[in-house]
Amino acid sequence: MTNPLALVGRTVLAVLATIGRIAIFGFETISHMLRPPFYGREFLSALLNIGWLSLPVVGLTAVFTGGALALQIYAGGSRFNAEAVVPQIVAIGIVRELGPVMVGLMIAARVTSSIAAEIGTMKVTEQIDALITLSTHPMKYLAVPRVLAGVLVVPVLVAVGDIVGVFGGYAVATGTLGFNPAGYIRNTVDFLEPLDLISSLTKGAFFGFAATLMGCYYGMHSGRGAMGVGRATKSSVEGAAVLILAANFLLTGVFFSL
Repeated sequence: MTNPLALVGRTVLAVLATIGRIAIFGFETISHMLRPPFYGREFLSALLNIGWLSLPVVGLTAVFTGGALALQIYAGGSRFNAEAVVPQIVAIGIVRELGPVMVGLMIAARVTSSIAAEIGTMKVTEQIDALITLSTHPMKYLAVPRVLAGVLVVPVLVAVGDIVGVFGGYAVATGTLGFNPAGYIRNTVDFLEPLDLISSLTKGAFFGFAATLMGCYYGMHSGRGAMGVGRATKSSVEGAAVLILAANFLLTGVFFSL
């Protein structure tokens, strides 16, 4: 009986210790944002990688998700003669939940893994040690530009995902389900409220911070060799996905349950 309890205790302590280290890493990253120097070239490169290069996967995922959501809502609503609610439910479902979460998870899959692998490889090949010998702080050069870029550009990606997702629902509803195009747009616009848009963009900022922070943290704490980099990359994506889903739950409660 003692051994299973000891295993549970060690696991809980290990998880809490990891959470504490990530929290300290996050606070250090934020503190370095407020102090010079600032590496503009790294920041612009991160903006390009996180934002522009993520647009294709975000757009494709959003348009198919919006179309599938419209079909599902129509099929479910037809059981209760409530097919007319498709525009409203698609809009609120995409903007409040599916848009931000979908973009956050896509960023975790594409960007977090890339950051962790890149920084992990730099650590394994001692490039981070070389930065230190050149009097360049690794946090300022590697973490700050990426995290700041994530906070600024992921809300833009969320906005794009929301628009494309709603358009996907519109295309399916008007092209397949027989909805009037003007009426669909009017119902969508009338049903959404400013708080819905604010919550969506706020979630995007938090998700961008979480995704890039996890990539930087696990990259800088990567183990030695190819196995260590691979383990860090896997852990970064898992951690980012869990953190994004947990933050989504908490933010949804803050915005819509008060």
